[in-house]
Amino acid sequence: MAPPTEAPAEALRRLTGHGVSVWLDDLSRDRLVSGGLAAALRDKAVTGVTTNPGIFRRAIAGGNASAYADQLRDLALRGVTAEEAVRALTTADVRAAADVLRPVHDRTGGLDGYVSLEVDPRLAHRTEATLAEARHLWWTVDRPNLLIKIPATRAGLPAIARAVAEGINVNVTLIFSLERYRAVWEAYAEGLEQARADGLDIRRIASVASFFVSRLDTETDRRLEKAGGVEALALRGRTGLANSRLAHRVYEELSGTPRWQALLAAGARPQRLLWTSTSTKNPAYPDTLYVTGLVTAGTVNTLPEETLDAVADHGRIEGDTVRGRHEDAAAVLAGLARAGVDYDDVVRTLEEEGVEAFENAWQALLDSVADSLARLGPADGDGGA
Repeated sequence: MAPPTEAPAEALRRLTGHGVSVWLDDLSRDRLVSGGLAAALRDKAVTGVTTNPGIFRRAIAGGNASAYADQLRDLALRGVTAEEAVRALTTADVRAAADVLRPVHDRTGGLDGYVSLEVDPRLAHRTEATLAEARHLWWTVDRPNLLIKIPATRAGLPAIARAVAEGINVNVTLIFSLERYRAVWEAYAEGLEQARADGLDIRRIASVASFFVSRLDTETDRRLEKAGGVEALALRGRTGLANSRLAHRVYEELSGTPRWQALLAAGARPQRLLWTSTSTKNPAYPDTLYVTGLVTAGTVNTLPEETLDAVADHGRIEGDTVRGRHEDAAAVLAGLARAGVDYDDVVRTLEEEGVEAFENAWQALLDSVADSLARLGPADGDGGA
């Protein structure tokens, strides 16, 4: 007989009780207008929101597009470009969400209550353009509980450091490799040091490092199945958790360095690890795998609503599942190498595909909005009275 599941949402409360912040990986105008976001804060232990181009594409071009109709009509009448319209639509949603979450931000002393907004993914390999976009979005939304999402590409790293140096909160996204995570931490530390040297109050600067989980399993499972053999096939579904647990070991290592201790003494906030891509892609795996398997204090787990509801319904939170498991995690990566799966090639492939996927989602959103603007714009010869 299976053990009884916990009461609805009790698992989420237990998760937060272990020091994990639960953020919702979704946002839409409909969710804001209906009070759905406020309800998630009240009933599902949600204390933050993340967005990405795919989320906005589904919101603005999907089944609830009517929620944007009035603003789209106004934008069409003003003759703005699709790029301008998309930014007007998305920043309006993020600003409204930030206001809903502001009490959480205030109550937690700036630990939680954040909303993330991504720079144009087409700029992922252009440092100066990424920084310019980050500055513009920070100024446009104008909320202290905003996080600007900057990808952890090689070009993104200096943009991250400079944005932090200017006092911009940053959510570093598209992190797959342990080596790149170290570079992200260095960029954050560098930015804080410069901000402090420039006289900024670094106590007000926040950052998270978004480490992708399930996509590691999707890619490595494919390669393991191609390799075949008992040992290789036994590693399926284990890389995502192992990679994340090793990232946490890196976090602990770097947090103990004299460099970080000096920043901490000056009031710096730790750059928390955020687990993202936490919905299982393989139906053979438990739908709460990347939540129950990554419980440890001081982290964030951002969940799409389906995964959030699954955890609330039948998630079993039974204590820390990260600390003390580093040796097992290292053994998984060693097993990949023995099976002929090149870890460096896996994470490089995932970064390239991640940037491309966000670019495609962004372009699809631009195309949809462009169609709406053309349809809603003034008729030829409409010059008013």
